[in-house]
Amino acid sequence: MNAGEHEDDLRSSLVDLSKLPVTDLSLSDTLSHVAQLAVRAVPGADGAGLTLLHPDRPDTIVASAEFVRAVDDIQYGLGQGPSITAAAEGITVRSGSLESDPQWPEFGPKVGRMGVHSVLSLPLITAGGVLGAMNVYARRPDAFDARAAELGELFAVPAAVSVQNARALSSAARLTEQLEMALSNRSMIDQAIGVLISRSGCTGAQGYDKLRSMSQSEHKKVAVVAEAMVGEAMKTARSRSRT
Repeated sequence: MNAGEHEDDLRSSLVDLSKLPVTDLSLSDTLSHVAQLAVRAVPGADGAGLTLLHPDRPDTIVASAEFVRAVDDIQYGLGQGPSITAAAEGITVRSGSLESDPQWPEFGPKVGRMGVHSVLSLPLITAGGVLGAMNVYARRPDAFDARAAELGELFAVPAAVSVQNARALSSAARLTEQLEMALSNRSMIDQAIGVLISRSGCTGAQGYDKLRSMSQSEHKKVAVVAEAMVGEAMKTARSRSRT
């Protein structure tokens, strides 16, 4: 494949990247699409994966091929590898002889025995910093030259933006779900307090204290105790209405 065809592949990958419906896809699905497009954008690639940084550890969210997941599991298990270097230092990392690369003396030989010899790891950088890394692998040695690295870097810039948007949407959806759950729990707790008030004539504060005491003695969350209490009260009310 000549240079013009490589640029055509990059161009088409960027077009498809711009068309990703991130508002309609889950975070995992969006990242999977980005990884697949990376394989097309970088000449010589056999597979790609995306790694996002977390406070305690890097975590491979997606991989375009099973061997990519296996390779990344090895480097995160060892705590060394091209993806970790790229994300930690915010630099492009390239190797065409992993089995003998002194940068990763434990990681390289392991993946070399798996038949994976080349890697191109690119940091996903936004205005807020490094989100993680995009990792492109090839089985043949010296698969990625300087031009492949350049094309990968051109793709990584908008890819980072897509990843950032997808993660922000995922966080917003998760927060909304948590708020809805909290409101639902609050409503159930209020109903249970109402049951206690009707039974004993206690105040709302006293009713909540009783729920907390039951929660501690039963080793259950307050919302779980409240739901059981409301359910029992409704069951009792229905049985009375039949008599």
